[in-house]
Amino acid sequence: MSARDTGGDRLLPVQHLRPGDHAFVSYGDDEVRWEAVTAFVRLGLARGEKVLVLPCPGVPEDEVLARLDFPGRSTVPARGRGQLVVSCMREVIRPDTEFTAARQMGRLYAETDRATAEGYAGLRAYIDMGWVRALGADVEVMACRETGAQALFTGRPYTELCAYDRRRFDRAVLAAMERAHPRSLLERLGSLRSLRAPDGALCFVGEADAAHRTAFGRSLELALAQTAPARRLTVDLTRLHFLSVGCAVGLLLLARGAAGHDLVEVRCAAGQRRLLQRLGAGTVPRLALTEVVRAW
Repeated sequence: MSARDTGGDRLLPVQHLRPGDHAFVSYGDDEVRWEAVTAFVRLGLARGEKVLVLPCPGVPEDEVLARLDFPGRSTVPARGRGQLVVSCMREVIRPDTEFTAARQMGRLYAETDRATAEGYAGLRAYIDMGWVRALGADVEVMACRETGAQALFTGRPYTELCAYDRRRFDRAVLAAMERAHPRSLLERLGSLRSLRAPDGALCFVGEADAAHRTAFGRSLELALAQTAPARRLTVDLTRLHFLSVGCAVGLLLLARGAAGHDLVEVRCAAGQRRLLQRLGAGTVPRLALTEVVRAW
């Protein structure tokens, strides 16, 4: 079976971001903040994109580069050829001294065109929103920019990750900013979230590895109990960056034992479907694998 995803679920692992995505991530710890940006930068470089990093004002460039390079000096060649640029919001809006959304978006639009003219696949930018206080911008200006930036992304090879320090913004602002972004990222690499999609499917996001096997199984068992009256369970694996053999086996065992259900549907990517089939999915009664082609 095959299908094309048209759902509006927004939560993704950073590895699933693609050109045209505008994503929100928050952090509350100086160490955690580097996880998403490091993965975001390295993935962009590996995909042949130009990468612009606008860190929180006050964070020295040397620290930014050391974090991106850890444990080696892997980004040095990219910096040398101009593929990786560390800058600041003041430089982006220059010669203006006060922030305006039009100036910033115009510059990023032009930088995307410049990146493709230089032979890169596109441009991706990491923007730490600490610049808001540093430049004296207000929440209304920030919200207007985040909700009105579609021209940067629609049909264009531009990807943007906006990072919000939870210690700098109150909860209401953070919630509003998260809603303003079409995508929202897991804060930590290697984490796993389970949630209910709008259509009632049990959706897993992140990495279903050995460390999360117990939590993965418990989520499945709970969903199976909750869907007993309908006699149908739908599990969505397509927002997983990694599915371990152990978790895949656990899913098949649960489906095999779901005698009270008429159908257990598993939505999966092509690689996940091949793994489940190799593990014996074809021998499990009531199990249907639906291969989903994601927009990203």
